[in-house]
Amino acid sequence: MGTDDGVTARFEAERARLLAVAYRMLGSAAEAEDAVQEAWLRLDRADVSDVRNLPGWLTTVLSRICLDLLRARVSRREDLGAEPADAVSPVADPETEAVRADEVGRALLVVLDRLGPAERVAFVLHDMFAVPFDDIAYVVDRSPVAAKKLASRARTRVRGTPVVSPPDLARHRRVVEAFLAAARSGDLTAILAVLDPDAVRRGDRLAVPADRPVEVRGARAVAGEIAVFGRNARFAEPALVDGAVGVVVAPRGRLRLVLLVSVAGERVAGYELVADPDRLRRLDLAVLD
Repeated sequence: MGTDDGVTARFEAERARLLAVAYRMLGSAAEAEDAVQEAWLRLDRADVSDVRNLPGWLTTVLSRICLDLLRARVSRREDLGAEPADAVSPVADPETEAVRADEVGRALLVVLDRLGPAERVAFVLHDMFAVPFDDIAYVVDRSPVAAKKLASRARTRVRGTPVVSPPDLARHRRVVEAFLAAARSGDLTAILAVLDPDAVRRGDRLAVPADRPVEVRGARAVAGEIAVFGRNARFAEPALVDGAVGVVVAPRGRLRLVLLVSVAGERVAGYELVADPDRLRRLDLAVLD
């Protein structure tokens, strides 16, 4: 049945929230828009005259749509092998994608993309939007207890396990953030200030242009090489990489590059650029609080 003006207005009032839910589940602005539009079509066909909680009804419908899309995405990966990141989802307006990725956090989007479909849905709904587990259970077709376990497993993976003490983790993060700020600025003096005099830059052949060496030694030489990474610095964000502070580079929230960073005192002793897909898949990535 067709929706009346009152229901349409109530849907439009929920649109921004629904887009936020869908984007965190799907990591793609284009797919989020499509999922919300599909939720609208289902609302338009449904009799919701007895629905007391329309926002909750819409969240449930949208979440099931997103879950189906995530499962289909996994099936494509299994059928075709690991897809290039660009093939995972359609690309919306680049500016919209950039804004959404900045709002959510590129590291979080990368980590969420490594969760199973049901884990991702349960985590997003509960930890980000405070949806009760009874409602999540209906979405993922599990018991409330099982839904709670899904969210707990996802939360553990999102947070990760640091391999250094909290004070060292905080210090390493400060150093890495200063390194990123200097790389974004392109200021050679600022870059040299955050590098150890004996700093080393390494990289696999997919991360380093063919005309550049895979290893460079010495702060001044490394500072010059940072220009190679600097083009991607605006897409970079600190993250927990194998339990230590590193950097993920993720345009539109899609992982392209990881920096394994070594810290000595208050400076960067070296970093390695990793772009090889097999190596990227083996890295344990998590979000820094």
